[in-house]
Amino acid sequence: MEAPDANADVGRTQNRDDDNTSRQDFGKLLYGCEHYRRRCKIRAPCCNQIFTCRHCHNEATSALSNPKERHEIVRHDVKQVVCAVCGTEQQVSNICSNCRVKFGEYFCDICKFYDDDITKEQFHCNDCGICRVGGRENFFHCPKCGSCYSIGLRDNHLCVEDSMKSHCPICYEFLFDSTKQTTILKCGHTMHVECYEEMFSQNQYRCPICSKSVLNMSRTWERLDQEIEATAMPEEYRYEVQILCNDCNNRSKAFFHIFGHKCQHCNSYNTRVITSGENNQR
Repeated sequence: MEAPDANADVGRTQNRDDDNTSRQDFGKLLYGCEHYRRRCKIRAPCCNQIFTCRHCHNEATSALSNPKERHEIVRHDVKQVVCAVCGTEQQVSNICSNCRVKFGEYFCDICKFYDDDITKEQFHCNDCGICRVGGRENFFHCPKCGSCYSIGLRDNHLCVEDSMKSHCPICYEFLFDSTKQTTILKCGHTMHVECYEEMFSQNQYRCPICSKSVLNMSRTWERLDQEIEATAMPEEYRYEVQILCNDCNNRSKAFFHIFGHKCQHCNSYNTRVITSGENNQR
């Protein structure tokens, strides 16, 4: 009797592994929606409807004609998924119980999140409680701001408590779980990068929330110094006004001028008139 061929057993095992891998990879990147590439759909526990992802659900329900029926899905509450390849509904997992297809190259059992496109470098942040993109090594979690930020901002940003758990002051989308890139202003407030750039294109350089300058405006202030010096106001408009500086929050006095009023404490022209001496001068 011949001894079992160990090499043959290894070969058969390797073939089975290859077959399993091939089956799991079936349809990779071919299924999904405009938001994600994935090979399953989710059953929303809130309305018992099937959608490809939470964004598809939220977009559909936010467009309902009856405001009382509008709602958003809680991602962590999803219990059932439907295989996009064979149509089998089953409990949340990453391998179809029927056809053995993998639902997503990235899978988070906490967020019930699937994505075949792993070039996004998804990772789950336990402190945020949700998945992020961009690579775990490139981000850190700021406990005071309550969100993950780029590693370059560690010890290099002004913390505002729960600043990301608010709405973008431009488009009013909730920032914490937004899929759009966000940025932190000098004052510590946050907004979408695209909204920040749109604000600049409209020549707006103040934070929409606190009105502080979002850039180093010293050259602009120097230009205003020159323009004000070269443009004398008529006699009847030469009076002092009391101003409040949006940048340093101090009060001071300045002579009225149509080009602006300079803070006597920090030299900023990002100021507002709070009392006018016009009536006393006339």
